[in-house]
Amino acid sequence: MSTTIAPLAPELWADFEDLFGKQGACYGCWCTHFRLAPAVRRANDKQRNKDHIKARIEAGPPPGLLAFEDGKAVGWMQIGPRADVPEWNNPGRGSAPVDPADAADASVWAISCFFIRLKARGRGISHRLVEGGIEFARQNGARLVEACPIDLSRDSRSIGLFVGSSRVFEKAGFERVVERKPGRPLMRLVLLQGD
Repeated sequence: MSTTIAPLAPELWADFEDLFGKQGACYGCWCTHFRLAPAVRRANDKQRNKDHIKARIEAGPPPGLLAFEDGKAVGWMQIGPRADVPEWNNPGRGSAPVDPADAADASVWAISCFFIRLKARGRGISHRLVEGGIEFARQNGARLVEACPIDLSRDSRSIGLFVGSSRVFEKAGFERVVERKPGRPLMRLVLLQGD
Protein backbone atom coordinates (compact mmCIF):
# COMPACT_ATOMS: atom_id res chain seq x y z
CA MET A 1 0.00 0.00 0.00
CA SER A 2 1.50 3.34 -1.00
CA THR A 3 1.67 6.18 1.49
CA THR A 4 1.61 9.84 0.55
CA ILE A 5 2.62 12.66 2.86
CA ALA A 6 1.03 16.12 2.79
CA PRO A 7 1.47 19.28 4.89
CA LEU A 8 -1.64 19.96 6.98
CA ALA A 9 -3.17 22.94 5.19
CA PRO A 10 -6.68 24.21 6.06
CA GLU A 11 -8.28 22.30 3.16
CA LEU A 12 -7.19 19.02 4.84
CA TRP A 13 -8.98 19.82 8.12
CA ALA A 14 -11.71 17.21 7.49
CA ASP A 15 -9.03 14.53 7.01
CA PHE A 16 -7.27 15.56 10.22
CA GLU A 17 -10.60 15.61 12.10
CA ASP A 18 -11.47 12.14 10.78
CA LEU A 19 -8.05 10.78 11.81
CA PHE A 20 -8.32 12.16 15.35
CA GLY A 21 -11.91 10.95 15.75
CA LYS A 22 -14.54 11.97 18.27
CA GLN A 23 -12.08 11.61 21.15
CA GLY A 24 -9.50 13.93 19.60
CA ALA A 25 -6.71 11.33 19.55
CA CYS A 26 -4.95 11.05 22.92
CA TYR A 27 -7.80 11.73 25.38
CA GLY A 28 -9.01 14.86 23.61
CA CYS A 29 -5.57 16.43 23.27
CA TRP A 30 -5.94 17.36 19.60
CA CYS A 31 -2.14 17.69 19.55
CA THR A 32 -2.13 20.72 21.84
CA HIS A 33 -0.02 19.19 24.65
CA PHE A 34 3.16 21.06 23.72
CA ARG A 35 1.29 24.15 22.51
CA LEU A 36 -0.57 25.08 25.71
CA ALA A 37 0.67 25.84 29.21
CA PRO A 38 -0.23 23.15 31.79
CA ALA A 39 -2.79 25.38 33.55
CA VAL A 40 -4.56 26.04 30.22
CA ARG A 41 -4.50 22.32 29.35
CA ARG A 42 -6.08 21.47 32.71
CA ALA A 43 -8.81 24.10 32.19
CA ASN A 44 -9.50 23.06 28.60
CA ASP A 45 -11.77 20.32 27.37
CA LYS A 46 -11.44 18.45 24.07
CA GLN A 47 -13.63 21.00 22.23
CA ARG A 48 -11.42 23.92 23.29
CA ASN A 49 -8.34 21.93 22.26
CA LYS A 50 -9.95 21.14 18.90
CA ASP A 51 -10.83 24.82 18.38
CA HIS A 52 -7.24 25.80 19.27
CA ILE A 53 -5.60 23.47 16.75
CA LYS A 54 -8.14 24.32 14.05
CA ALA A 55 -7.37 28.03 14.47
CA ARG A 56 -3.65 27.25 14.34
CA ILE A 57 -4.07 25.23 11.12
CA GLU A 58 -6.17 28.00 9.55
CA ALA A 59 -3.56 30.62 10.49
CA GLY A 60 -0.77 28.62 8.79
CA PRO A 61 1.89 27.67 8.02
CA PRO A 62 1.15 23.93 8.26
CA PRO A 63 1.94 22.71 11.80
CA GLY A 64 2.62 19.16 10.67
CA LEU A 65 2.15 16.42 8.12
CA LEU A 66 -0.58 13.93 7.36
CA ALA A 67 0.08 10.45 5.95
CA PHE A 68 -2.54 9.10 3.54
CA GLU A 69 -3.26 5.60 2.26
CA ASP A 70 -5.93 5.14 -0.39
CA GLY A 71 -7.15 8.70 0.18
CA LYS A 72 -7.65 8.23 3.93
CA ALA A 73 -5.52 9.96 6.59
CA VAL A 74 -3.74 7.25 8.60
CA GLY A 75 -1.07 9.25 10.43
CA TRP A 76 -0.04 12.64 11.76
CA MET A 77 3.28 14.13 12.79
CA GLN A 78 3.60 17.58 14.38
CA ILE A 79 6.69 19.34 13.01
CA GLY A 80 7.76 22.95 12.82
CA PRO A 81 9.94 25.57 14.50
CA ARG A 82 10.49 25.03 18.21
CA ALA A 83 8.78 28.35 18.92
CA ASP A 84 5.50 26.88 17.62
CA VAL A 85 5.46 24.35 20.50
CA PRO A 86 6.47 26.48 23.51
CA GLU A 87 5.96 23.78 26.15
CA TRP A 88 8.43 21.54 24.28
CA ASN A 89 11.07 24.15 25.20
CA ASN A 90 10.25 24.14 28.92
CA PRO A 91 13.57 23.89 30.83
CA GLY A 92 12.19 21.03 32.96
CA ARG A 93 11.55 18.78 29.96
CA GLY A 94 13.86 16.30 28.31
CA SER A 95 13.06 18.10 25.06
CA ALA A 96 14.39 21.47 26.28
CA PRO A 97 16.86 23.04 23.85
CA VAL A 98 20.58 22.51 24.49
CA ASP A 99 21.12 26.17 23.63
CA PRO A 100 18.26 28.27 25.09
CA ALA A 101 18.41 30.56 22.03
CA ASP A 102 17.22 27.60 19.90
CA ALA A 103 13.72 27.98 21.41
CA ALA A 104 13.19 31.17 19.40
CA ASP A 105 15.37 30.30 16.37
CA ALA A 106 13.06 29.76 13.37
CA SER A 107 15.65 27.44 11.79
CA VAL A 108 15.60 24.96 14.71
CA TRP A 109 12.66 22.61 14.25
CA ALA A 110 10.98 20.05 16.47
CA ILE A 111 9.15 16.82 15.74
CA SER A 112 7.05 16.67 18.88
CA CYS A 113 4.04 14.38 18.34
CA PHE A 114 2.71 11.47 16.32
CA PHE A 115 -0.70 9.90 15.99
CA ILE A 116 -1.18 6.80 13.86
CA ARG A 117 -4.58 5.25 13.19
CA LEU A 118 -4.82 2.00 15.17
CA LYS A 119 -5.31 -0.21 12.10
CA ALA A 120 -2.31 1.39 10.37
CA ARG A 121 0.21 0.88 13.19
CA GLY A 122 3.19 -1.37 12.65
CA ARG A 123 3.38 -0.62 8.92
CA GLY A 124 6.15 1.99 8.89
CA ILE A 125 3.93 5.09 8.78
CA SER A 126 6.09 6.86 11.40
CA HIS A 127 9.21 6.21 9.29
CA ARG A 128 7.55 7.72 6.23
CA LEU A 129 6.33 10.73 8.21
CA VAL A 130 9.86 11.39 9.54
CA GLU A 131 11.31 11.07 6.02
CA GLY A 132 8.66 13.51 4.74
CA GLY A 133 9.29 15.78 7.72
CA ILE A 134 13.01 16.01 6.99
CA GLU A 135 12.26 17.13 3.44
CA PHE A 136 9.51 19.52 4.63
CA ALA A 137 11.92 21.08 7.17
CA ARG A 138 14.68 21.39 4.57
CA GLN A 139 12.33 23.09 2.08
CA ASN A 140 11.31 25.58 4.78
CA GLY A 141 14.81 26.64 5.81
CA ALA A 142 15.40 24.49 8.90
CA ARG A 143 19.04 23.90 9.79
CA LEU A 144 18.32 21.45 12.65
CA VAL A 145 15.45 19.07 13.37
CA GLU A 146 15.16 17.71 16.90
CA ALA A 147 13.00 15.07 18.56
CA CYS A 148 12.68 13.65 22.06
CA PRO A 149 11.39 10.12 21.47
CA ILE A 150 11.04 7.13 23.76
CA ASP A 151 13.60 4.30 23.70
CA LEU A 152 11.51 1.36 24.81
CA SER A 153 7.91 0.46 24.31
CA ARG A 154 6.29 -2.92 24.74
CA ASP A 155 4.02 -2.53 21.75
CA SER A 156 2.95 -0.20 18.95
CA ARG A 157 -0.22 0.78 20.85
CA SER A 158 1.66 2.36 23.77
CA ILE A 159 0.36 5.83 24.66
CA GLY A 160 3.98 6.87 25.30
CA LEU A 161 4.70 6.53 21.60
CA PHE A 162 3.02 9.87 20.87
CA VAL A 163 6.59 11.27 20.97
CA GLY A 164 7.87 8.63 18.55
CA SER A 165 10.33 5.78 18.89
CA SER A 166 14.06 6.46 19.02
CA ARG A 167 14.56 3.56 16.56
CA VAL A 168 12.61 5.49 13.91
CA PHE A 169 14.80 8.58 14.38
CA GLU A 170 18.05 6.56 14.47
CA LYS A 171 17.11 4.96 11.16
CA ALA A 172 16.52 8.45 9.69
CA GLY A 173 20.03 9.58 10.74
CA PHE A 174 19.26 11.48 13.94
CA GLU A 175 21.94 11.40 16.63
CA ARG A 176 21.57 11.49 20.40
CA VAL A 177 22.57 14.85 21.83
CA VAL A 178 21.67 14.54 25.52
CA GLU A 179 19.53 12.30 27.73
CA ARG A 180 18.12 14.23 30.67
CA LYS A 181 15.46 11.64 31.46
CA PRO A 182 16.16 7.90 31.22
CA GLY A 183 14.91 6.45 27.96
CA ARG A 184 14.01 9.88 26.48
CA PRO A 185 16.98 11.15 24.44
CA LEU A 186 16.99 14.52 22.76
CA MET A 187 17.96 13.63 19.19
CA ARG A 188 19.10 15.87 16.37
CA LEU A 189 19.52 15.82 12.62
CA VAL A 190 21.71 18.58 11.17
CA LEU A 191 20.37 19.77 7.80
CA LEU A 192 22.67 22.80 7.34
CA GLN A 193 25.99 23.43 9.01
CA GLY A 194 26.28 26.75 10.84
CA ASP A 195 28.84 29.36 9.78
